[in-house]
Amino acid sequence: MSIKIYHNPRCTKSRLTLSILKEKGLDFEIIEYLQKTPSVAELKGLLDELKMEPRALMRTFEAPYKENNLDDESLSEDDLIQAMVDHPILIERPIVKTDKGIAIGRPPENILAIL
Repeated sequence: MSIKIYHNPRCTKSRLTLSILKEKGLDFEIIEYLQKTPSVAELKGLLDELKMEPRALMRTFEAPYKENNLDDESLSEDDLIQAMVDHPILIERPIVKTDKGIAIGRPPENILAIL
């Protein structure tokens, strides 16, 4: 099974989700998205698979959200996706993608259904 985790090592939920993958003895690819930011196309693909609108995948309490007035309802989906590319700290984490589906590890147990 192919598994990817979009991971932030400073995030407790992300570390707990990573622990679940390790405890299960699974092989997986870690994408530290703050270092290797997903492209616009990759984010659009993740949003499609998650069946989410861009703002639903955003951490609205982070400083870049407020500083860039991303709560402005007139912003397009493309504007919001570009903001996540420009400020990857805005991307909710962790995101785990497998052959069985995709889930956000909040809480970490959310990923069990796709393993």
